Amino acid sequence: MSITLELDLPDALVEEARAAGLPDSARLVDWLTDELRRNRAREEFGRMLQKLHSVADDPMTMDEIQAEVDAVRAERAARENRR
Repeated sequence: MSITLELDLPDALVEEARAAGLPDSARLVDWLTDELRRNRAREEFGRMLQKLHSVADDPMTMDEIQAEVDAVRAERAARENRR
């Protein structure tokens, strides 16, 4: 599908873009694709934050945090030793 966009841009911006070899359709597609990807990532991050904030558990103690760190380190060491 193809669409035509009409933009109202400041003259200085248009001149700078032309001097840089822009606009280019492929470049605009890349910009739009990147922006859509960032929007999806922001939305997903927002959903994760809401889910995280909805957890009613008490904060972990330092001993609980250290136990988790120790477990991850032990698991990593076991994986390294199997190689």
